[in-house]
Amino acid sequence: MKKSLITLLALAFALAFVLPARAQDPAASATTGLSAATGSAADQQAQSSGQAQNFETKPLRKEIVKLKYVRAQDIQNLLYAYVSREGNIQFNPNMPSVLSVSDTPENVEKILAAIREIDVKPPDILYTVQLVLGSETDAATDPELKNDPIIKELGKLLRYKGYTLLDSTLVRVINRERASVVLGPKAEFEFALRPDVAGDAKVPIIKTEVKLVQTVVKKSQTYAKPDGTEVLGGTTTTSHVTLIESALNIKSGERTVVGVSKLDGGDKGLILIISAKIVD
Repeated sequence: MKKSLITLLALAFALAFVLPARAQDPAASATTGLSAATGSAADQQAQSSGQAQNFETKPLRKEIVKLKYVRAQDIQNLLYAYVSREGNIQFNPNMPSVLSVSDTPENVEKILAAIREIDVKPPDILYTVQLVLGSETDAATDPELKNDPIIKELGKLLRYKGYTLLDSTLVRVINRERASVVLGPKAEFEFALRPDVAGDAKVPIIKTEVKLVQTVVKKSQTYAKPDGTEVLGGTTTTSHVTLIESALNIKSGERTVVGVSKLDGGDKGLILIISAKIVD
């Protein structure tokens, strides 16, 4: 027992000298710190390498696209649905039919495919326009109107006794574009329209904005000179009166009455009849 106690005391005495010496040994401390630093640097290098691989960009493909029927500013936002973070779509306001596309090859193909679907020729619409004068006092009707089904129907609905064809013409216009034409025996009417084709391909509906304006020219019989005396001849004044303004839906091939407008005098009215047809 006494021997074991002596042995334990000797071991404790030895450890008391060894541990402080190891703590004060700079070589051991430096070796430990170097190992930790080396491990940390290696970890950072591996992390940086992983990030570089994650952010490595693919090669970009650039294309200049010439548009035929649509404007670049009208489709730019729509095409951005196919653009990646690295991609871009640009246009110059001075060149509205040119698009600059830059993105990965896969996305550029998607963008070009979308442009081919969008940039297509809009339909043309062919209108037949008729200006018919209805009279409450004159019962005569032009021969070409006697068998017209619309005129027959108007005879049942309106109080006009006779109908005269003042003018007729054809107007061909691109969808969503405006067109106008001068009508009347004295070119006193201006007819303007704007179509907008809607619906499916089998049963398209032609939404049409229509406006008929009459130019009224009045000439005074006399005019006053600076000294106050009146002289024959007078001056001419011109005014524009909107007779019919409407928006209607027409099926392709359909013919319809747009409107009826009373003219000066009270016993006559102007009837506007149009038909519309989508053509290639």
